[in-house]
Amino acid sequence: MTAARTVLITGGAGGIGRAIAAAFTALGDDVVVADIHGAAEAAAELGARAVDLDITDEDSLSRALDAVGRVDVLVNNAGLLTVHGRLLDLPAADMLRILTTNVHGTFLVTQHVARRMVDAGVRGAVVNLSSIGGRQPTPGMGGYESSKAAVDALTRWSAIELAEHGIRVNAVAPGPVLTPMLEMGLPEGSPAREAWLARIPLRQLAPVAQVAAAVVFLAGESAAHITGTSLPVDGGQLLG
Repeated sequence: MTAARTVLITGGAGGIGRAIAAAFTALGDDVVVADIHGAAEAAAELGARAVDLDITDEDSLSRALDAVGRVDVLVNNAGLLTVHGRLLDLPAADMLRILTTNVHGTFLVTQHVARRMVDAGVRGAVVNLSSIGGRQPTPGMGGYESSKAAVDALTRWSAIELAEHGIRVNAVAPGPVLTPMLEMGLPEGSPAREAWLARIPLRQLAPVAQVAAAVVFLAGESAAHITGTSLPVDGGQLLG
């Protein structure tokens, strides 16, 4: 029987993060839900561990990792999705906030966890949450999409440098994901939702379970020879 892995999931209290945490918990892994808010509640619901974490704060990160101990799988799911604006209108401070969270935060967590993996001889796996928006622009979402293009680049950078240590780094790049928040913002039958569906050949938004399944796959032995890739989970949207 394969030993349980310790899986650290940033942003684990949110819709996608919680689904990812549930998927790893179902496999019998030791799951740690890390979030700036709501980690304890989500972890209690899942039967997982919890740790408070601000991914943009190195002191917070060091304290959290000391509390967690060994990490076998890191899922960089935490990110800022809700700040948008067109190029001519987006405040510079908002753009910096997006990059600080989505890019610098992902970099910091990867760096700190990978250092500890290397020191402990852990041949681990890192899975970043990216977005197909990093490859296919949508007006008004360019700040977020630019940050996710950087996450894809960070994924490749990490993969090529950590390969010598036996650490694989990949990303999952969803299209629109049917989280409770998106369900409220794009109710079924609404013109806004129909506009999104028109861009997707399979005519459905990504269920959170499908995103979680892709993360579990890339973190597992079935993907042992895969590193440096960003896997779209988009219903074919990038085909358009």
